[in-house]
Amino acid sequence: MKLCRFDNSRLGLVSADGDAVADITTIIADLPVVAWPRSPVDPLLAQLPQLHAAIEALGRSASWIPIERVALRSPITSPSKLIAAPVNYRAHIDEANADKGINFGKTIKSIEEYGLFLKASSSIVGPADGVHLPPLDRRVDHEVELVAIIGKEGYRIPRERALEHVGAYAIGLDMTVRGPEDRSWRKSFETFAVIGPWLVTADEIPDPGKLDMRLTVNGEVRQSANTGALIFDVPRLVEYASATYRLYPGDVIMTGTPEGVGPVAGGDVLECYIERIGTMRVPIHGA
Repeated sequence: MKLCRFDNSRLGLVSADGDAVADITTIIADLPVVAWPRSPVDPLLAQLPQLHAAIEALGRSASWIPIERVALRSPITSPSKLIAAPVNYRAHIDEANADKGINFGKTIKSIEEYGLFLKASSSIVGPADGVHLPPLDRRVDHEVELVAIIGKEGYRIPRERALEHVGAYAIGLDMTVRGPEDRSWRKSFETFAVIGPWLVTADEIPDPGKLDMRLTVNGEVRQSANTGALIFDVPRLVEYASATYRLYPGDVIMTGTPEGVGPVAGGDVLECYIERIGTMRVPIHGA
């Protein structure tokens, strides 16, 4: 099942081929009412298994809208945490160490040395919103990533149970200002976490470690890899993250980017593809 958020926060069921969307916003009435003090749990992600049949029934009777006629927003709106995995592909470590525009004179190590970091959840947008470059005289790079979205709360989750806690997957575009500062700051600018084009429920992706991925800039292929090259795969990331953080439905884990990262400029158009999920088109807006 593919679910999207579109236009003015409408909830949509996306067709299997990704070409159309059915408005199923009425299903929101079946979610628990959110009141103060606010829970860290995303009610839609928490209730997805129970709502599955009702959503499919709505889709059978709904009118379908061509996907190009809607504005796709991020399917995740306010996670309690946006967790990111640094340098989680060996080939990306090699390119980072070879490029002074990335390493700034430092030796780039791997996720095994750095651990995880947090991006500001306020940086999340959808593909229709695009990336707005900050008014800095700095290089800003694209980084396409598989995103795992937590569907079941957990703490200290063992690897062998980790995928039971993943509710869905999406494509992530992790934008990065290059410089010597901490990653969390350089990756948390407004619009620097593009998530979309929709979420795909975990039952449609039984093995997140065998997905081809690609990013193009103005039609030119920049990144092309497979998630099988992850240093910490999705189960390991869930285990590792939950050893520190309690994970709640709706929390986002950006799994890391492969080699091929590079700078963008205002006016560029990025297309991000991940097998079994789809393609999202992201415009880059100048400062």
